[in-house]
Amino acid sequence: MIRSILVIAIGVSGGCAVSPPRNTENACQLFAEKPGWYDAVNDAADSWDVSEGLILSFIRQESSFVSNAKPPRVKILGIIPGPRASSAYGYPQAKDGTWSDYRQATNSYLAVRDNFRDAADFVGWYVDRAHSIAGISKSDAYRHYLAYHEGVGGFQRGTFKSKRWLLGVAKRVSQTAKTYDTQLNNCREKIKSGSWWNPFK
Repeated sequence: MIRSILVIAIGVSGGCAVSPPRNTENACQLFAEKPGWYDAVNDAADSWDVSEGLILSFIRQESSFVSNAKPPRVKILGIIPGPRASSAYGYPQAKDGTWSDYRQATNSYLAVRDNFRDAADFVGWYVDRAHSIAGISKSDAYRHYLAYHEGVGGFQRGTFKSKRWLLGVAKRVSQTAKTYDTQLNNCREKIKSGSWWNPFK
């Protein structure tokens, strides 16, 4: 359902793309640079009962926080740019059909994939959906990423089992989620008070 972004092509579409954060290794520093993003992730985490670190780690893996990320174009005869590998787009790299399902299920008809708040909510919604359908614990970022990449149906069929590279990616995403959550535990109150990026508060 959703591709892994081992390679991302940045497509320029109408409007200006939001620049990605410079520091993506530390969640506290990331939110210090993008203060509005914390509220988006926190709201999605509360709405869908998932961890902030999970949401952040999925978006990092899928798009490297590039707002208008697209899959690379298929090369025809190894030279000529052809169509893109899929319709995946934006922060969550959600395909057209899945994004349509999300908007309908949540009555979020104005949601767009290159809006960080909408993307964070989408990830939370997808994890909640995978939990309901496949019974994956919401704290299991590893298995949830496999379902996110393969689709819930693909996860249930075990399509990931023959993809050793994907198992490695899922393990890395899971570890990043844990790291982000640990970091946020040390700075969450400062972020909420605004003192993390405003030393005068």
